[in-house]
Amino acid sequence: MTAQRPAAQDLAAALQGRLIVSCQAPPGDPMRETATLVRLALSAVAGGGAAIRANEPAVVAAIVEAVDLPVIGLWKDGDIGVYITPTVRHALAVAEAGAAVVAADATDRPRPDGSAFADIVEAVHAAGALVMADVSTFEEGVTAAAQGADFVSTTLSGYVPGTPKQTGPDLGLVAALSAAIDVPVVAEGRINTPEEAAEALRLGAHSVVVGTAITAPTALTARFVAGIVRT
Repeated sequence: MTAQRPAAQDLAAALQGRLIVSCQAPPGDPMRETATLVRLALSAVAGGGAAIRANEPAVVAAIVEAVDLPVIGLWKDGDIGVYITPTVRHALAVAEAGAAVVAADATDRPRPDGSAFADIVEAVHAAGALVMADVSTFEEGVTAAAQGADFVSTTLSGYVPGTPKQTGPDLGLVAALSAAIDVPVVAEGRINTPEEAAEALRLGAHSVVVGTAITAPTALTARFVAGIVRT
């Protein structure tokens, strides 16, 4: 385990027990437009969110300009394998866009450029930003913390082959990591209700990221439609 850097300590204090809102939209979704995503971020601010998680450098830069909250930036490139900020090049572009924190896949899968997660940590820290490790397992979270990640998030549990498929958040992973590492653990992934978010915090999460349940009208509409059809 490594001691937190001063900037990480300050941000961790600001985010403790708070909600981070993920303002993203998948390819082809009507919401996937920079001005629209900025308005989602502004709505999250108005509702009391403590930080914004956003995808792609241009969107990150626009949200950084529009809101007075920390932005956790990432860059999804593709949709298979390691695609959340997969290379040092992607990570530096997100940092240069103004993200306070760069989120990157920290699983043990091979990266497209042959680099390691530790290389991203080193490059992003040198650029003056912090790093959030998106992990899928306990072992990956422990390793990411040892490699210098400033935050560890359970983002990828259930989305990586070999991890348990769940309809709700992986609260077991949240609890296990929170008890094992000194780095703040962020609960993310399939958090559908305020009660689930509160339970994640009770189990030791430092903060909680919610996306689809707040900022994805297409997915929410489809959920209601499916429910109606079943009845």
